[in-house]
Amino acid sequence: MSEAASTRTPVALLPSLSPLLREWLPRQRWFAGKGRPVTGFALVAAVELLPVDSTGPGLLHLLLRVKQPGQAVGSRTAGGRTAAGKRDSATGGDCYQLLLGVRTALPPYLAQAMIGRVDEGPLAGRTVYEGLHDPRLAGLLLERLRTPGRFGPLRFDRAAPVPGGLPARVLDAEQSNSSLVYGDSYILKIFRRVYPGVNPDLELPLALARAGCDRVPAPVAWFESDTPEPCTLGVLQPFLRGSQDGWQLALKALAEGDDFTEEAQALGRTTAEVHTALAAALPTVSLSGPQTEHLATAMNERLDAALRAVPALLPYVRGLRAAFDAIAGATFDGDGRAQRIHGDLHLGQALRTPDGGWSVIDFEGEPARPLDERRRVQPPVRDIAGILRSFDYAARTHRPWNPRAWAARCRAAYCEGYADASGSDPRAEAELLRAYETDKAVYEVVYEARHRPDWLPVPMSAIQRLAGPAG
Repeated sequence: MSEAASTRTPVALLPSLSPLLREWLPRQRWFAGKGRPVTGFALVAAVELLPVDSTGPGLLHLLLRVKQPGQAVGSRTAGGRTAAGKRDSATGGDCYQLLLGVRTALPPYLAQAMIGRVDEGPLAGRTVYEGLHDPRLAGLLLERLRTPGRFGPLRFDRAAPVPGGLPARVLDAEQSNSSLVYGDSYILKIFRRVYPGVNPDLELPLALARAGCDRVPAPVAWFESDTPEPCTLGVLQPFLRGSQDGWQLALKALAEGDDFTEEAQALGRTTAEVHTALAAALPTVSLSGPQTEHLATAMNERLDAALRAVPALLPYVRGLRAAFDAIAGATFDGDGRAQRIHGDLHLGQALRTPDGGWSVIDFEGEPARPLDERRRVQPPVRDIAGILRSFDYAARTHRPWNPRAWAARCRAAYCEGYADASGSDPRAEAELLRAYETDKAVYEVVYEARHRPDWLPVPMSAIQRLAGPAG
């Protein structure tokens, strides 16, 4: 692979694309700044993965900082800096990865991918579109991944050989990122909002693969940028063809009146296997008084913000704070530890494979949180709390039979499976588990109040259970 790559002059390129991107970006599902105007752009890096000429399509890779008012301090993305550094995302903007196709004329099958026609600058007279929808350009990206090396500021690496010539299709299910499936054999996740540092969705599956854990698809290839700081841009992994996610399986069981405890118990064992492998592969620490004090303080601060956003929480505030204060300064015997975890585990992140086993995917953590926060060690019960809340969510979608009993059976079976595989029952850490469940339910209340008000009774029922009687 070439050590250099053709690039357009950023000074001329960005002004010509800005009017088009200002309209197109806010409409994308993965754009995090919806509801706030785009006030400007700054080009972090640009490279032509396929040169733009008159004979065929070109592929332009951009790292673009998007400026918007009211961006939260601390959500440091590539091209920005924190207070100890010089520039922060509050003024610098979030950084996004774009793969833009460029053609003289757009064929009909790519009409829905169109971004717009450029009027001036180096791309004047050409049409720009979402390049991932172009099979030729998606195939080119796979070829880059098959050949380790550098291409301008981009670096391509692989852990195993990758066959070529696989047809590509865009996976529509993604929300915060984009994914391409190649021949039903591989899936390439492309991170849209990028941060400096190694993304956990590369770091943790690589560590698990080295530890011999087969519960997580091992990365086959990946690509990164080192301009202006190293950051992960995409990861290629085996595509688990024929798999079903745990959320859909749970809803199907509910609809058909089926028991789900056997599946829940198996998922508990899988979760424990993943946690055990992560603890063996990466550093762990014992939970100390100062650490649990910090956890409780952070939970109370999130509750304060939630109370301002959703006054319906006010009658339960005493019980909610009691759940958090119960862990403040506490130490835990036995397996009371913090380690690397999944960070955003729920039934939708677990796949039941055709052989009947479970696999865990999407180790990116909560995409809205800063990367350094997502890479911190945390108690494993945070992941467990996420699955327990997911059982509650599934159960509340079904009527008329007793969903609470269904969820309670699944929750118990999951914890039993976890205990069988790890030797440690998460229910033994009752106060810590309750605190994390409560923290998750508070987050859910705010999310549902903002985005799906009809779903607000689901987390509110958990709030009532976890906080005790109102007042």
